Amino acid sequence: MVAAAVHADVDSDRIRSVLGVGFATSREGPTLDATLAVAGEAVSELPTVPKGPVVTEHGEFYEEPAGTVALSFRPGFKYIESIAERETVQAAHHAAYAARELVR
Repeated sequence: MVAAAVHADVDSDRIRSVLGVGFATSREGPTLDATLAVAGEAVSELPTVPKGPVVTEHGEFYEEPAGTVALSFRPGFKYIESIAERETVQAAHHAAYAARELVR
């Protein structure tokens, strides 16, 4: 697995700037625990600690309730609520895909 975390400054409908990108890899199978671990490692690789929550799509963590997933992230966690958050998650998906192609 390859995970990418994108730290971005966003408005409600657009990304204003990207402040950093973190990556992590894992050879473990795609389980909830392994996915949480690799995502947490990618977040920890960001150049600066985000002040806001980690944001993902529901499917990233097997549609577990946000409260369950939030136990693994600081300063917080939530699922996508805005257009800008969706755009930021898409940027992370593109970065992870590109990194996965490089490490094959």
